[in-house]
Amino acid sequence: MSSILTNSSAMVALETLRGINKNLGQVQSEISTGKKVSNAKDSAAIYAISTVMSSDVASFDKISDSLNLGSATVGVARAASEQVVDILTEMKGLIVSAQEDNVDRTKINTDVQALKSQIDTIVGAAQFNGQNLLKGGGSIDVLASLDRTSSGVTASNINVSRSNLETGALTLGTGATISGATSVAASSATVAAAATETLTFTAGTTSAGDSYSFTIGSSTINYVAREGDTLNDVATGVKAAIDAEGIANVTVDLTTVADPTTGTPVVSVTNGGAGSIAFAVAGQTEDGTYGGGLSDLDTLSVSTATTATAALASIEGLLTTAIDAASGFGSAQKRIDMQDTFVNSLMDSMKVGVGALVDADLEEASARLQSLQVQQQLGVQALSIANQAPQSLLSLFR
Repeated sequence: MSSILTNSSAMVALETLRGINKNLGQVQSEISTGKKVSNAKDSAAIYAISTVMSSDVASFDKISDSLNLGSATVGVARAASEQVVDILTEMKGLIVSAQEDNVDRTKINTDVQALKSQIDTIVGAAQFNGQNLLKGGGSIDVLASLDRTSSGVTASNINVSRSNLETGALTLGTGATISGATSVAASSATVAAAATETLTFTAGTTSAGDSYSFTIGSSTINYVAREGDTLNDVATGVKAAIDAEGIANVTVDLTTVADPTTGTPVVSVTNGGAGSIAFAVAGQTEDGTYGGGLSDLDTLSVSTATTATAALASIEGLLTTAIDAASGFGSAQKRIDMQDTFVNSLMDSMKVGVGALVDADLEEASARLQSLQVQQQLGVQALSIANQAPQSLLSLFR
């Protein structure tokens, strides 16, 4: 049956042409944007995933900047600490030469003090963007990654500890109270000839910033606990400080403990002279700061045979401190650089993954475009033919 009111052939041809035009518009959008999913309407799930991952890529780009900044900061500290090692090595050579009696120790001491001043200059200048890892205590965090889980996103950091290479000794604060010395207490005592007085360091009473001050005879000895010092380290430092004074007829012995967290190291001061000497403990104060890792340089001297001998014993510990600092910064910088390499590789992988989800296959799109253009032309012709079909009914009425 033919009808001039309902042209089913034209309706079919029109519906087909609409579908062709819709597909043709989609292909043209893919070609113009380069994406098969350019908005949430194209595919809500893929759009959500790709958008989240793209935001993470942008975040990792900023993390890479943070890692580069951290590497530069640590690199400055590493280079400076390596230079300090070289200077201390040169200083050690001077101290060794000062052990000989037939030398001018005064001139050697002048060179030693000049090298010490150069260390001060290097440590003071070893900063990047105002951050100096060779001064003060604590550590800095370098933003290293974003860790995404089903519950959300957290930032992870690379922690870089400072290594204090300052050479200055700290001044005691006020209101000192004794908590690290026992038998001497916070008062004066008299050490008779051939007698011994002791300083006992009680577990749990010493931390970074604890400053010890006491007098033996006319000499005043100060020691400031450094960051990371155990009670053994403090007792060793106090003994070295007393030895460095070169007090006549006074010998110092040290008893360390296997576990400085529970044991009590002891420094014993023996009066080997014929008369008594005064022994007074000024106290211990916690002022929130601590001595520099190279604070022993503040009193290091080779002007006499006694001080030259003490300097030789001290320089090894100072070298170890500087070498440990350089090694620590080197390890930290290597880790930061490795993380930066990983972050850049991760960003590349994420970009490839996002591209696989949303990027259009242009070879396929080109082939589909050619096919759809032909289909569109045929659809237009088919619709034209279908629209002409009612015209044939006119012949029936002639």
